[in-house]
Amino acid sequence: MSKSYNIAVMGGDGTGPEVAVEGIKVLNAAAEKYGVKLNYTDYDFGGERYMKTGELLPDSAIEELKKQDSIYLGAIGHPDVKPGILEIGILLRLRFALDQYINLRPVKLYPNVETPLKDKGPEHIDFVVVRENSGGIYTAQGGVAKKGTPNEIATQLMVYTRFEVDRCLKYAYEYTRKRNRKKMLTLVHKCNVMTYCGDLWVRAHKEMGDTDYKDIKQDYAHVDATTMWFVKNPEYFDVIVTENMFGDIITDLGAMIQGGMGIAAGGNINPEGVSMFEPIGGSAPKYTGKNVINPLAAICSAAMMMETLGEDKMAKAMDTAVTDALSSGKIKSLSAGKMGMGTTEVGDFVAGMVK
Repeated sequence: MSKSYNIAVMGGDGTGPEVAVEGIKVLNAAAEKYGVKLNYTDYDFGGERYMKTGELLPDSAIEELKKQDSIYLGAIGHPDVKPGILEIGILLRLRFALDQYINLRPVKLYPNVETPLKDKGPEHIDFVVVRENSGGIYTAQGGVAKKGTPNEIATQLMVYTRFEVDRCLKYAYEYTRKRNRKKMLTLVHKCNVMTYCGDLWVRAHKEMGDTDYKDIKQDYAHVDATTMWFVKNPEYFDVIVTENMFGDIITDLGAMIQGGMGIAAGGNINPEGVSMFEPIGGSAPKYTGKNVINPLAAICSAAMMMETLGEDKMAKAMDTAVTDALSSGKIKSLSAGKMGMGTTEVGDFVAGMVK
């Protein structure tokens, strides 16, 4: 009997629905090849619905989504909606309501993709960042006093519990073991000046590694040094684990060295619950409906979704298809309108590679 998964599809805004369709096209090709059944349910949450109804993400939708096996997202962001409303009301709400405490960002340079790093190729850029996704400074603990005066005071606190740190580290160690590449986990922080939170992460990293993961090499790097090493010798890294804000910053640099947002995929993961996967590039509204947007990041995020669901063969086939499609030289660029083929043609091409 074939395995079956229920996937919530949120096309979202701008070109989000267009790239999601192509990701589903490739998903279906891989599912057919490996005898997996995928059941899709569409949700129209995003800017258009918000402008028509004033509704972002009702409680009833959260309860429905908890019953799905995964969420596949195109993009959120509408030019006619004030920045922050959709992002906080939909993306962050989902992240916290579904306790998606891991943000997973592969940094992989594919063949025939330009990187700004001189003399670096696919053999040099292939690592993964595990970012803690639900704690730290982004939880907005703090406040303001005397606002608007010369003596204004603003505070925002980085707060972590040992529970939050441990569960993130456990995921990172397990991922490093499964990846089975260099078997090295690098903790990125700034423990020399952030002496309380940094010390917590460093001690937890060592204690967990010494006790449960003796087969994994423990490594540490300050966040500022990490940004330098991303540029100078990215081949050093295998898996990186870091707290929320540092992870947010270094993964954008990672996206650039792998060729840009057009190939960057990400997952907001609850290993025990419902996860959400998306291309990182945003909604790109100026390209909506023109069939010129690059769907490869959406296809890569769909592959990540299947890997997280345990369908490693499907995920590998999809990733290999992306590699083969780019190796062919028929996709001329990752930039919108410069690919040498349209959005739907790229989807067809990669799906054909899977078959």
